[in-house]
Amino acid sequence: MRTRTRLAVGAAGAIVAAGFLAGCGGAGSSGTQAPATGAQGAGCAPVAGSGLVVLDDDKKLQNTDNIIPAINSKVAQPQLVAALDKVSDSLDTTKLINLNKAVDVDRKTPKAAAEEFAAASNLTAGIPTGGSGNITVGAANFSENQTLGELYRIALTAAGYQVKVQQIGNRELYEPALEKGDIQVVPEYAATMADFLNNKVNANAGATPPPISSPDLDQTVNGLKAAGEKVGITFGKPSAAQDQNAFAVTKAFADKYGVRTLSELAAKCSGSATVLGGPPECPQRPKCQAGLVQVYNFNAGRFDSLDAGGPQTKSALTTGTISVGLVFSSDGALAAS
Repeated sequence: MRTRTRLAVGAAGAIVAAGFLAGCGGAGSSGTQAPATGAQGAGCAPVAGSGLVVLDDDKKLQNTDNIIPAINSKVAQPQLVAALDKVSDSLDTTKLINLNKAVDVDRKTPKAAAEEFAAASNLTAGIPTGGSGNITVGAANFSENQTLGELYRIALTAAGYQVKVQQIGNRELYEPALEKGDIQVVPEYAATMADFLNNKVNANAGATPPPISSPDLDQTVNGLKAAGEKVGITFGKPSAAQDQNAFAVTKAFADKYGVRTLSELAAKCSGSATVLGGPPECPQRPKCQAGLVQVYNFNAGRFDSLDAGGPQTKSALTTGTISVGLVFSSDGALAAS
């Protein structure tokens, strides 16, 4: 499971991106019937193909999991924040995909991929100097976050700090370390971190508070910063890069049925022949199958239990076993070939 408390990413299969956004996950099994609401038609049978198309989340089912620097408030001097914000300014989802491809597909190290990106994008130009002291950048235990940590290292080094990157593990481990100052900076994901901190600081007698993340980035970041103030964590500027769940079909499927958005999928492909694939918990989750029903009125004829955006789901798409499946918006396999 990925540190963002969502779902693991595999890096297999050739994918052509047509729009990126995200979220999923409730218990189900292969052959589970979709939640039944709305009219059912013939549906859209799977179509095999080597390339995949990510369908645009045009009604904003998913929340805004933009990359954002999280900083221990005691070290959040203007020059440090400005250096990290320069990284945010340099990234968008396509660039993040290419960084992940360099590591997960081309097998470069996160450090090498980050250094190549920094050189190509002139990352350190204009970063204010004058910083001093030691900074430890914490990184979660998956390659994307480690690469982002290396980008933060490059920017902070240019600002004058002595920087090292330390892989720590999941959010339950590194967030308390960030609060205490054992580490000073972590690359975070806005919506997921907002709800994590909200659950931590606003739980009442063990009850989970309502989520504060939103499809609106400003609303998510405002809630995130308010929660961060309560635990001594400051947040920098969110980047345009998002790592969220997304729903994909093969390019051959998209061309045959004329679908490029989730609204078009719902309008043209709700019905018995349509097969949705995803992780076992998908059918009951509000950001996965249940959300597709509620927000888009999309009703698949069958749900197949696979993995969370990994090789099983991609293989099921490309071999024509499922019509639509969960992938991740920043997967390195999404890079244009």
